[in-house]
Amino acid sequence: MAASAAHSFLSPGGVEIVFVLVGLAVLGAALLTVTTKQLVHAALWLVVALGGLAIEYLLLTAEFIAWVQVLIYVGAVVVLVLFGLMLTRAPIGVSPDADSGNRWVALGVALAAAATLVTLVVDAFRSTWIDLGTVAGSTQANGVTLFRYWVLPFEALSVLLLAALVGAIVLSRRHREER
Repeated sequence: MAASAAHSFLSPGGVEIVFVLVGLAVLGAALLTVTTKQLVHAALWLVVALGGLAIEYLLLTAEFIAWVQVLIYVGAVVVLVLFGLMLTRAPIGVSPDADSGNRWVALGVALAAAATLVTLVVDAFRSTWIDLGTVAGSTQANGVTLFRYWVLPFEALSVLLLAALVGAIVLSRRHREER
C-alpha cells in the first residue's frame, strides 16, 4: 500500500499521535519493570505495560486481540507471576539480589537489539500505511490465522507456563525442607 495524498509521514493525525504517546508510556513502564528492585512492583509495572499494549491494539482496530491481551496477559500471566512470587517466598520489599552487576552489559545488549528492531521496522514499513477500514483485525481473520499457523506455539507456551508454576512450587517446598 503506497502512501496516499491525504497521509504524510510529517503530518500525523490524532490516532497516530495517541499511538506514539501510549507507546512512550508503555516504554516507560517496561523500563520500570526491568529496573525496579522490588519484585512485586516489577509485576505491577508489567501490568501497566501490557495494558498499554492493549490500548495500542485498540488504536489499530484489533479489538479481539486487545481483549485477548487483557484477559490472557494482564489477567492470567501477571497473576501467574504474582503466584510464583508468593510461592517462592520472594521478598516483598527491596530485593538485595535483584541486581546481578551486569547492568551495563544488559543495557548495551538492549540498546543494540532496540536499534536493530527500529531500523528493520522503519526500513520495512517506511512508506506503508495501514488502512483501518479493512477487516485484517477482525475476529474471524485473527481466528483463522491463530488456529492455522499459531496453534503449536500457543500450546507450547501454555506447557512452558505450567512447567514454570510447577518449578516454583518445587523450589518453594525444597527451600522449606532445608530449614
